[in-house]
Parts: sequence; C-alpha cells; structure tokens
Amino acid sequence: MEFRTELITDSQTIKGVRFPAHIGFRQLLITGPPGAGKSTLIRKLGGWSEEGYVDLSLNKWWTAQALSLRPREIHLGFPCTGFKDALAVFDDEWVRSLTPPELDLTRIRIPPMKRFVFSINWRDRYAFEFLIPRAEALFDQRANRARFGTHPVDESITIEQVRNQLTIYRLAAHYLHRQGLIVYIREGTEGDLLRIVALDNDKPD
Repeated sequence: MEFRTELITDSQTIKGVRFPAHIGFRQLLITGPPGAGKSTLIRKLGGWSEEGYVDLSLNKWWTAQALSLRPREIHLGFPCTGFKDALAVFDDEWVRSLTPPELDLTRIRIPPMKRFVFSINWRDRYAFEFLIPRAEALFDQRANRARFGTHPVDESITIEQVRNQLTIYRLAAHYLHRQGLIVYIREGTEGDLLRIVALDNDKPD
C-alpha cells in the first residue's frame, strides 16, 4: 500500500530525538509493528514505560485509561474482515491465519469533532507517530532477536509476515490522517520524519 509523503523539515529536538515542530511532548503516542523501535524511543524520551493497548474498533477508545499517560508506546488492535474481535499483529489468530487479515476500515471508530468551546478536542489531544521502517531492515532486526529468544513474537517470522504487518500499519496511519487526527511517520528510529500528503480526492469518509 503506497501513499504520498513528504519530508518534515520544521522539527524540534526533545531529549535528543527529533520530532515535528508542532507536536507537544505530552501528545505523543508511538506505535508500529513489533521490532520497529517503539520501546527504544520511549526509553530515550523517559516516557511511560508500560506498553498500552488500544482497540480501534471500540467506541470511545480515545478515552481509554491507557492513553492518559504520555508519551507512551501503544499497540493497536485492528478490526479485520471475518474476525469478530480486533486483532493485534502478534495475536495467535493473526499469526495462524492462512491469508493475511484485511483491515476493515468501516469498523474503525473516530473521535468526534470539537463542537463546543469547553468540550475536549479529542482529535488534537494525541499525536500518533507510526514507526514504519523498511521491511528488509525490520525483518533483519526481528530475525536477530529470534536467535536470542528474547521476544517470542519473533519466532518463525518471515519477510512476508513483516510486509503484511507494515501494510496494516500504513493503512491505519493513512486512514486516521484522512479522518483529521494528527499522524506522522518515522522511517525507523533513526529515519526521516514524514507527513502524509493529502491528495485532492483524499476526503474523510
């Protein structure tokens, strides 16, 4: 899955890590597939050490307690075609599926627009950083971890699985961006910061 991106040049440095200039430290939610470097970034930032989980198909997921402490690493639960419950890419149902689960965009819940002066602007409360490295680099990282046995999620990992997981995260990033949430992409922990470029026909659903 491809979409247009452009380099973010207006940046700031927070605790030695570059971020977009318009992002606040307490907005940060860092997500991405296993091995992408989420924990590494959180440690550098001194952020909340425990991993969070958000099921994007749940109503009012944006009010979840897991999101109240930021910056934080979060795993996403994706609604997928043919599956009743949302799946993380490391869930057994995902890993054992004979064909890659397909993201069901129609079941992703989106925070409401701010309607009143004193109401919470949920779409501006969070800034989603999607860590999306190159597939080959991510596969090498996870294969290396598998040799040491430190991360069970990397057992029997294949380059095809890595590509499928990256595709799901890219689709989710694009969709959340289209719906008006703050989203940007980092190409690996040392990679460029990218914004998704809205196309003329890229209107919210």
